[in-house]
This record gives sequence, C-alpha cells and structure tokens, in this order.
Amino acid sequence: MTCLRSDEMIEIPVIDTANNTSSRTLKLSSLGFGCVVRGDLLTRVVHYQLAKRRLGTASTKRRGEVRGGGHKPYRQKGTGNARQGTIRAPQYRTGGVVFGPHPRDFSVKMTKKERALGLRTALSAKREAEELIIVQDFGLNQIKTKAMMEVLKRLGAEHSCLIVLPGIDANIELSVRNLPGIDVIQVEGVNVYDILSHSKLVMTEAALSKLEERLATLPGSKSVAYETVEGEQA
Repeated sequence: MTCLRSDEMIEIPVIDTANNTSSRTLKLSSLGFGCVVRGDLLTRVVHYQLAKRRLGTASTKRRGEVRGGGHKPYRQKGTGNARQGTIRAPQYRTGGVVFGPHPRDFSVKMTKKERALGLRTALSAKREAEELIIVQDFGLNQIKTKAMMEVLKRLGAEHSCLIVLPGIDANIELSVRNLPGIDVIQVEGVNVYDILSHSKLVMTEAALSKLEERLATLPGSKSVAYETVEGEQA
C-alpha cells in the first residue's frame, strides 16, 4: 500500500461549535491523511485488535479430567441398556466435553509498520469521506449533557461520533458518557477499530496537532508538517 507524496498538502477547514467555518484552514500532510484507502488492510488491523482483546480463558474438562466414573455404572449384559464403561463419558450429563474450548492465545501477528499504516489509512478514509471534523475548541466550561448534545447536533454528529481530545477533559467526558454512540478518546488511544466504528471523527485543533506528532513517530513515517494558514477559506 502506498501513500501520496509527503510534500503534498491537504487543506481542511476549521469550524466552531456552531458549525461556522472560521477564517483559518489547516494544511495536513498526505503522509497522515492522504493514504490510498485499502479495505483489506483495514480488515486485517481490525481483526488484529479484536483478536488481542479476547482473553482466551474459556475452558472445559475432558472425560479424563472430570471427577468420578471409576467403575462401570452397571453390568455389561442383561439390563437391556447400551453397554457403558463410565458415567463420565461425553453422552452423560456429568461427563466430559468433546472438543471443548481450552485456554489459548487468539492474538495474530502483524508488524508495527502495517499497524501504523492501518491507522493512517483509517484517518485518510475519514478525511476522504468528509467525516473528519476539526473544531477550534468545544468551550464546555461545565458538565452539561444537553449542551454537549446541542453542539454535536450542530456538527451533524449526534448519532455516532468519536471525539478526540489532546488530554483529559472531565467536562466533555462526563457530558457525553450517557449519550449512546458517542465516545471520547485521547490522542494516545486513537486506533483503527474506534475510528471505523463511528460515523464521524471530531477532534480539536490541539488534538490534531498532537495526533500528527504521534503519526510522525510511527514506523515508516517521515516528518509530518502541520501548518495553519491565516485568512484562507476552505
């Protein structure tokens, strides 16, 4: 999978919480937001993430591990029943389990470069689908779910949205915790699965700047430029 040339810049408007475009336009490097979108890579990264979340602790006992059953339940002949050697055979209610689950590691292997490329691809997919929203700041100075919901409605992201913050913001995090489909994550935790499982990706300018710094340190990255152009309209 390849990206666009790293010197090509992508412009994206900055809006306020009223969904009004400001006089500033951010220029993003194509290295982080201009990758060619490949569904197979995104599928493998999502599979990698979900597989790592599985505990793999499910366990059952075979017939040799269950307790009891050291003798025949009844004699071999003369009872009219099928011959049985132990009540711990799989057909008995208290017997062992055939081909049951046992503790195992479900994780799959994936290189760091592939995972980094998957993250850039997911961000590029959101940008290409016009589902990436950059806001100046939420400006929420109190914990108010109703106020936060109104902001998301104006942004068109009230049904399914992933909010990316540069750091801990209790006002925002507590204001959206009861809103279905709305999740908050910090830059350090941005991942492919959460990006793709939400319709909109909303982040502040500060979060975007910090995210590009993170992208620049990932394997296979070069220096990622982040510029703000004053007085330009998208």
